[in-house]
Amino acid sequence: MYMQRERWATRVGVILAMAGNAIGLGNFLRFPGQAARNGGGAFMIPYFIALLLMGIPLMWMEWAQGRFGGARGYGTTPGMFHAMWRKPISKYLGVLGLFIPTTIMIYYTYIESWTLGYSVLAMLNKMPVIEKGMSAQEAVAVFEEYFHRYTGQNGDSLIKVSNIAYLFFIITLCLNVWILARGISRGIEVLAKVAMPLLFLFAIVLVVRVFTLG
Repeated sequence: MYMQRERWATRVGVILAMAGNAIGLGNFLRFPGQAARNGGGAFMIPYFIALLLMGIPLMWMEWAQGRFGGARGYGTTPGMFHAMWRKPISKYLGVLGLFIPTTIMIYYTYIESWTLGYSVLAMLNKMPVIEKGMSAQEAVAVFEEYFHRYTGQNGDSLIKVSNIAYLFFIITLCLNVWILARGISRGIEVLAKVAMPLLFLFAIVLVVRVFTLG
């Protein structure tokens, strides 16, 4: 029985979803701390070089591969690899395209729960306060200590995650399952159309705050 494949409803949805995939969590979670430790503005030079020489080309390669396979009726990487390279081993190499995202999803969901937890705790004024006069390194150290307590990395041999971290992880996991269950056009695309503009808005607010803080 033929099953109708889901499709993106609009081109804007595709672009926003790809942009969200390209930006990733690292730019908002890992990047600020790395920039503070490695020279601030000077860190932007190698960052943009890597973005132009590696990040953007890899994104376009992935997109082109998906378009190539999709035009030939393939929706998974084993089929796409076989369409590009007609060798028996190509399908087995394509399995990596299924295994790697699954592995990433396992820990990405937990990292997503950190952002949800931090947002809620910040609105409740439960986050650390940066005192006036602190250097960038001192401010990073304050949040590192809080992060280690939140995730249970207190120097013990066994990591003991806090109960609040478990709670936000379960909430995040349920939200992810619900969005994916709604499919491409009614789930992922709708989320991308709402979340990506908000992401850029928050980024602008953060930049303005950085330049206006005393």
